[in-house]
Amino acid sequence: MFLSEPASNEATSALFARDLADDGYVGNLTRLWAWRPDVFHAFLNARTLLTEKAALSLRERALLVCATAASVGDSYCALAWGTTLAAETDPATAAAVLQRTKAEGLTAREEALVAWAGQVARAPNAITVADVNQLRGAGMTDSEIFDSTVFIAFRLAFSTVNDALGARPDQPLAAAAPAMVREAVTYGRSVSEPPAR
Repeated sequence: MFLSEPASNEATSALFARDLADDGYVGNLTRLWAWRPDVFHAFLNARTLLTEKAALSLRERALLVCATAASVGDSYCALAWGTTLAAETDPATAAAVLQRTKAEGLTAREEALVAWAGQVARAPNAITVADVNQLRGAGMTDSEIFDSTVFIAFRLAFSTVNDALGARPDQPLAAAAPAMVREAVTYGRSVSEPPAR
């Protein structure tokens, strides 16, 4: 990343320890967000609050994140959530969404969510009621439309911080992604060197 690592303290040590316990290494985005662990936790809590009550499945959330990441060229989220989407669908579907091409096997609702994520990420002020009606036509309620839009916006905020300050996708994260997902992510920051253990 472009910033130095913050001074070690109880909050940063707890963040790093969690990554080490969960993944075996400290992720680059964790090192970045260690500048404000309180804000990082607040973001995670807000996202949890949204997703716990939203009628969006993990598969739908993965579609939203992958379509958003592809629209803004965010390689970090594309690799992380592309792996999740591949597990929820298949690697070919994940790769298609990550390349912003037609993904076979998606429902009308899922196709509408993918299109919506692209619209919100690229040109929210160009959206019209006709675009919202496309979502309604795919069976989405206004509550689901609101929740999916907030989820996209949360991802955009998180990605913007990571990308602007140079957080590169972790090598183990990329290595764990299916080959088709890795090959589809031709944008964004390059994968970092393997982490020191």
